[in-house]
Amino acid sequence: MAMALQWGAPLTYADLEGMPDDGHRYELVDGVLVVTPAPGTAHQRCVARLIALLLAAAGADHDVLGAPYDYLVGPTTLLQPDILVARREDLGEARLERPPLLVVEVLSPSTRLTDLGTKRLAYEAAGVPAYWLVDPGEPRLTVLRLHDGRYVREAEVVADERYQTGSPFNVAVMPSELVR
Repeated sequence: MAMALQWGAPLTYADLEGMPDDGHRYELVDGVLVVTPAPGTAHQRCVARLIALLLAAAGADHDVLGAPYDYLVGPTTLLQPDILVARREDLGEARLERPPLLVVEVLSPSTRLTDLGTKRLAYEAAGVPAYWLVDPGEPRLTVLRLHDGRYVREAEVVADERYQTGSPFNVAVMPSELVR
């Protein structure tokens, strides 16, 4: 199905609803379309293991979802974090329209710059309380926490070091366990 879009005008969530289901991730950042190729095996292994860990720790009031699931930040910004944790009551049928409690991005060569820059700024501006970045190559977990409207580094753990948090629920993460 062909889709005609007006060049020069910012795209909106409504424009994305007709995009093909072709294995790519379609996101919007300030009206600009961002297309990401399907992730590789190491990325997906890391995502799956972290989702399992978070699901085991989450209570009945929380959901842990992996991409593709839309987080509608605003009319011209739609993101699909690798993992998001949200209050079950906040989740819509097809998308989340309120800030999740936690977003996680697993870095890969095709997404590293976007995850460290554009997405970080978008999540920060939207008021997402916690942003985790996992680098499976190191392995490393960087934890950013919102403080006075800006992300500050709360922790950075590598390999067999353990990160323990009580927010959004009690969970311990060891980066090396995510890549085995």
